[in-house]
Amino acid sequence: MTVDLVAEFEAERGRLTAVAHRMLGSRSEAEDAVQETWLRYAGALADPQRRAEIRHLGGWLTTTCARICLDVLRSARVRRETYPGQWLPEPMVTPWDGGVPAPDGFAPDPAHRAVRRDQLGTALLVVLERLSPEQRVAFVLHDVFAVPFARIAEVLASTPEAARQHASRARRAVTATDVPRHTADPAEQRRVLAAFAAATESGDLDALVRVLAPDVVLIGDSGGHFPTARRPIVGVDPVARFLLGLFTRAGRYGQRLRAAPVLVDGVLGLHLETVAPDGRLLRMVTGFAVHDGRISGLFHQLNPDKLHLLPDLAPDATWPPRW
Repeated sequence: MTVDLVAEFEAERGRLTAVAHRMLGSRSEAEDAVQETWLRYAGALADPQRRAEIRHLGGWLTTTCARICLDVLRSARVRRETYPGQWLPEPMVTPWDGGVPAPDGFAPDPAHRAVRRDQLGTALLVVLERLSPEQRVAFVLHDVFAVPFARIAEVLASTPEAARQHASRARRAVTATDVPRHTADPAEQRRVLAAFAAATESGDLDALVRVLAPDVVLIGDSGGHFPTARRPIVGVDPVARFLLGLFTRAGRYGQRLRAAPVLVDGVLGLHLETVAPDGRLLRMVTGFAVHDGRISGLFHQLNPDKLHLLPDLAPDATWPPRW
C-alpha cells in the first residue's frame, strides 16, 4: 500500500511542481510546497473520513498544493518589499539538446490559448508578480492548468464568480501593452539568440539593435551580490549599449566568458559563467522573450542564492555558444 501511495504521488509530482513554480516563481519554494502537499496527502490517507474526500487524485493534489502556494504568496509580499534591487523569479533551468522543447502543458481551451502562448517563460513569471495572490492563483490554475472555477473557488474560499473575476483581472494585466511578449517558436528562438550572441561577441551595435525590439526591457537580479541596474532598462538604444558594456567587461574579467544554451522556464535561454574582478565565480542565467523576430525582454538572474541548483557548465563551453 505504501509503495502504491508513493507511486501515485510521484506520477503527479511533475505537474504539481509546474503549478507551484508558476505560482511562486521560486524553484525551491515550489519544491517545498510539493513536499508539504505530499505530507498532507499521506495524512489524509491515514484518516478514513478525509480519504473519502479524495475522489479524483490529481484534482485533490492540485487544490491542496494551490492552497499551500496561496499562503506562501500572501506571506511573500513583505519579503519582496525589502529585497535589494530588482527581483526576478528563481529560474527553472533544464538542459537543451538542440531539439524542440516539450509541450508546455497549458490548458487546451482555445478561447485563452493566445494569452498563454504569448506568455511562456520568464516573461510570464515576471508579470505575475504584479498580481494579487488571489489573482495569480486564479489565473495560473484556470488559464494555465484548466482547473474549473468551482474548484478554484474552494482554494480561494470564495465563489466561482469571484474566482472568475480574479482570473479576468489577471488576464488583463498579463496582456497589457507594456508586458514583453513571447510568441516565437523554438526555431525562431534559436535564430534570434544566435544573432544576439554574434552581435554581442563582435561588439556590433547596429547588429544588436536590429535584434532588439524598440521597446525591449532588461531586468537584472543580483540580490545585492553583484553590481547590476537597480531599475529596468527600457528601449532599444539604452539596452543595446548596456549589453555591449556588460559583455565587454565580462571578457576582461581574467577568464574567458563561457556559455551554453539551456531552457529557462521552458524557453531557450543562456547559462553564462565568468570570473568577477574580485575573483568570485559569476554565474548568470538569462531568460528571453522573443516576438516578431526580435527580443522583447531579457531577464538576467545573477543572484547566487537563486542559482545554487544550477549545474556547472561543461569544460568545453564557449562564447559565443554552440547552437
